[in-house]
Amino acid sequence: MTSTFTSLLMAAALAAAGAATPAMAQAVSPGPVVAPGNAVLTLSADGRSTRVPDLAVFSAGVTTQAKTASAALSQNAEQMNAVIAALKASGIAERDIQTSNLSVNPVYGQPRADANGNVSGDPVIIGYQANNQVEVKQRKIGNYGKTIDTLVSAGANQVSGPSFQLDNPDVASDEARIEAMKKARARAELYAKAAGLTVKRILTISESGGYAPQPMVMYARAEAMMAKAPSPVAAGEVQVGANVTVTFELGQ
Repeated sequence: MTSTFTSLLMAAALAAAGAATPAMAQAVSPGPVVAPGNAVLTLSADGRSTRVPDLAVFSAGVTTQAKTASAALSQNAEQMNAVIAALKASGIAERDIQTSNLSVNPVYGQPRADANGNVSGDPVIIGYQANNQVEVKQRKIGNYGKTIDTLVSAGANQVSGPSFQLDNPDVASDEARIEAMKKARARAELYAKAAGLTVKRILTISESGGYAPQPMVMYARAEAMMAKAPSPVAAGEVQVGANVTVTFELGQ
């Protein structure tokens, strides 16, 4: 009986191994097969496309300070409501206004000193600071300077930006991809000719990089902006890039 039982176990193990082998074989994806005597060439190339931006993204907000956290928040809410109302009145759609930060933090003063001038103990909380900021999408870039003036007049005392962007970068991204592929192909033809070969086919293509909006300028206090006439805003151009890595098969 022992011999029979052992035989059954061995048969089951072999059957399981046989069943697993096809599944494992299917999971392996073989790479492109290169003809005997042919060479493989891998190249990377960049492509660029430029556009006039149609979107200016900036941040605007209010910072207030008071003795208590609730008072700081109350003052902040009153001023921030006026700022948001001013944004809407200047033509910014509600969908293009999004809260990006709301915080309340203690404000510390110097630790108290005794009669002899010796400082001891932890810093003393002398008040609280509330900060509320919204990220805004200005779709009419020509109105950007006017919008900032309106915000400052409405009570905004923190402004950062703009970051000029494309609302829909897909077309420009595709142009950059096409240029990158043309460059890769041209370089492959050059290397093949120098080696006495020809480009037979493309084996693999991979992409990296892509469209990335420019970062916003660090914030400037609105009081400084009010000290002089606002400067004109020049949108210039934004650049969209693509990088491709292509593997070619070269042969006679």
